[in-house]
Amino acid sequence: MHKINPPFRAEHVGSFLRPQELKDARAKHEAGAIDDAELKTIEDKAIERVIRLQEENGLQSITDGEFRRAFWHYDFLQALKGVETYYADQGIQFKGAALKPIMLRVKEKLDFADHPMVEHYRFVQAHATKMPKMTIPSPTALHFRFGRKAVPEAIYPKMEDFYRDLGAAYAKAVRAFADAGCKYLQLDEVYLAYLCDPEQREGLRQRGEDPETLPKTYAKLINDSIAQAPADMLIGMHLCRGNFRSTYVASGGYEPVAEILFNDINVHAYFMEFDTERAGGFEPLRFVPKNKTVVLGLITSKTGKLESKDEIKRRIDEAAKFVPMEQLCLSPQCGFSSTEEGNLLTEDEQWKKVRLVREIADEVWGK
Repeated sequence: MHKINPPFRAEHVGSFLRPQELKDARAKHEAGAIDDAELKTIEDKAIERVIRLQEENGLQSITDGEFRRAFWHYDFLQALKGVETYYADQGIQFKGAALKPIMLRVKEKLDFADHPMVEHYRFVQAHATKMPKMTIPSPTALHFRFGRKAVPEAIYPKMEDFYRDLGAAYAKAVRAFADAGCKYLQLDEVYLAYLCDPEQREGLRQRGEDPETLPKTYAKLINDSIAQAPADMLIGMHLCRGNFRSTYVASGGYEPVAEILFNDINVHAYFMEFDTERAGGFEPLRFVPKNKTVVLGLITSKTGKLESKDEIKRRIDEAAKFVPMEQLCLSPQCGFSSTEEGNLLTEDEQWKKVRLVREIADEVWGK
């Protein structure tokens, strides 16, 4: 069954590999060799090209590839009122790589005003002939990694006040995107998936958090963030266990958070990582209600090797034992470039992956 509304049968998570000329321009900008205006001109050109490539390769949802960002989450969060970045001694450790040691912290009461990414959305809207999609980090990204250390007691003596203001700031952001014409918004929610990993849960306990209650806290925060979204805005949530230079952070199936994830959080669709055994089986999908869609992330964005169509179709059939086929779609498990460094595959391999998603979706659900 063909779908005319998002999420579409052939989907993607949002980020694409940065072309070399854009990487070079960003390096020159950082070194002071070119100014903001010159960088923007180069970004605009690269984004117009990636929009065309998405459309030419059969995608119906179109992003800017996240080409104006260095990170999937820092760029959005640091532009919220009351948030700042700083350099730490050590970056977040992935299995085989470490991020740059950039951290976030609260410097004053949180709010939303004049965010640059509203204009980023408008640019895509002006240049895409298909449905523009905006991707932003879930609000949980300001808490999970840094915890109380990033929220000074002098500013927020009670954590519930921090969560309240963060939810309110996000609600204003969602409204701003809606006012700009956005009908398709995706929250990149890494940390509910991390809460399925015993190692991550233990790390939370050691810093004084309760991994048993955190999913409920996060569910309320997310719901507060999207509570004022208009009825015609489709809100998706992408779940991931880490994606940096083709490495990862967490492991573990969705079972520990499945009921809360699918029934307590008021999003319409879930982009779910399922490309390796680290994500567990499809059994947690039994909790998905009839009015929600699951986008199966069965194609990996971490390597250039193309998957077997028959194997992917077999896995879609397995998932359909728990969720009806008409509630399913297909995508890569994550973006191709969650940070500007990008995963370890070529642009040509990236687009072959996108075409594979399109071809399988057409064969499974019909053109």
